[in-house]
Amino acid sequence: MISLTRLNNTGLVINPDLIVFMEETPDTIITLSNGEKIAVQEKIKEVIRRVIHFRRCIFNPSIPIE
Repeated sequence: MISLTRLNNTGLVINPDLIVFMEETPDTIITLSNGEKIAVQEKIKEVIRRVIHFRRCIFNPSIPIE
């Protein structure tokens, strides 16, 4: 799971396996596999960085989760 911030400054946690695609318009819009769209403050590069870190933690438990 990765932590993100909605546009109204509330936090949310999403399962990165559900991400279908992302757009920057200029806000970052994440579309999930169920069709739900979520607008977040983080830029696409930051979301990708968090997904990569999450996956590394899954495959290598010695890496601390942020």
